[in-house]
Amino acid sequence: MDSRRTSGLLLPVSALPSRYGIGDLGPAAFQFADLLTRTNQRLWQVLPVGPIGPGASPYSSPSTFAGNPLLISPEPLVEDGLLTEDDLAPLTELPADHVDYARLVPRKRKVLRTAFRRFRADVSTPEATRVQQFRASQSAWLDDYALYAALKDAHGGSAWTEWSSALVQRDPEALKRARDEHETAIERHVYWQYLFHRQWTALQAYCHARDIRLFGDLPIYVAPDSADVWAHQERFRLDDDGTPTSVAGVPPDYFSPEGQRWGNPLYRWDRMEEHDFAWWTERLRRAFELFDLVRLDHFRGFDEYWSIPAGHDTAIDGSWEGGPGAAFFRAMEDEFGELPVVAEDLGIVTDSVGALRDTFDFPGMAVLQFAFGGGPDNDFLPHHHRRNMVAYTGTHDNNTIVGWWRDDLSDKERNFAHSYLNLPDTNPDESVHRQALRAMMASVADRVVTPLQDVIGLGSEGRINTPGTMGDNWAWRFTPDQIAEEDETRLAQLTHLYGRASGYGD
Repeated sequence: MDSRRTSGLLLPVSALPSRYGIGDLGPAAFQFADLLTRTNQRLWQVLPVGPIGPGASPYSSPSTFAGNPLLISPEPLVEDGLLTEDDLAPLTELPADHVDYARLVPRKRKVLRTAFRRFRADVSTPEATRVQQFRASQSAWLDDYALYAALKDAHGGSAWTEWSSALVQRDPEALKRARDEHETAIERHVYWQYLFHRQWTALQAYCHARDIRLFGDLPIYVAPDSADVWAHQERFRLDDDGTPTSVAGVPPDYFSPEGQRWGNPLYRWDRMEEHDFAWWTERLRRAFELFDLVRLDHFRGFDEYWSIPAGHDTAIDGSWEGGPGAAFFRAMEDEFGELPVVAEDLGIVTDSVGALRDTFDFPGMAVLQFAFGGGPDNDFLPHHHRRNMVAYTGTHDNNTIVGWWRDDLSDKERNFAHSYLNLPDTNPDESVHRQALRAMMASVADRVVTPLQDVIGLGSEGRINTPGTMGDNWAWRFTPDQIAEEDETRLAQLTHLYGRASGYGD
């Protein structure tokens, strides 16, 4: 993997400005790429871009392959004559500073249905041919996803395990009848995926032309109510009616006495390996189509994973089981060559996890907010960084750096951070984000990624997600007036000062 010094910003697509209730793949995405260019950033890290799951989480998607239709920009569809400004009026009533999913989802789906209805009125157009070409090229996952999504609509959103036994068990005759009965709905979901693909590839090309790499995020597990589990039940630990028998999570620790029970069905890694990890091969192939660099979430799970009996409400009674390990990554290297992945190795990293990461030369991660417990020997402190890692002030699961400074530190940690970051005694709140950014840029780490909120100095109001909570997560958006010229200038200067301005094409 390229080891030159670079930097970038972390910003979910949904957090971009737009007039239509959610950040999307329209003009603001291209304008953000221009901001990256002006400030010499070479990476744009995003969160998973699949359809959202319960609580609007991008990490519990009904498909690990599909794109999120909510991220489709309506503006190109107006240009194509498929939508009018009147069609978009209900979306313009939505707030500009956050995503109101309860109001957005039905309105956006109605707008996209209107576009599909007008598109379908003439199936002889060149665009219709391109849709069919896209469908054929992505059939390995798209056929199952479109059928799943159509059936979920037809069943009022209920989980696939609540459908008829014939559909749950994927009886061939039942599937054929469903495809015939729901043909229009299937075509609609195919069309929406095509629109996402068309807009994503346009943004991707724009970024590549400006030497910007898109940095994606791949959760290790998939949601139980997903097209992936429904279509590949034999590869997951399920009983005959599709209910998980063992689920994922992590064991109890100092911060969580009962551990964390995530509820994702565990893989049958033995079955996966018997089929040469074919499903995972297609999963990574899709990820590498969308992104230039991919973060593998919960990397430890490839070495060993916490298995919880599905009937247990907490993670206390789980046990460690061996993951696929090096055999998995060798199979992926045989298919793709050098893997452009980053190992999310936060938390407890055992010797075997570190060895697995280092065997394949995957970059790890370091987060500044985790650095000030334990004194100067803490591995996350910048003076302990390695070259082959990605350094962050914080991630989507952390507070902003200003919110962290104000609300999350003990007195001992605050005093240490105050000294380490060389904060002034007067109004340190106003400079902590600037000093944190400087510390990361100065790090020996080859790559630095900073949440946009930490560049512009937002407090806790800019937090994206608070793990273990429901409510206002995944809703934050920025507005253009929040980025001052001095913020851009400072970012560009620090990028030059610490040797991160050379591009991948240099």
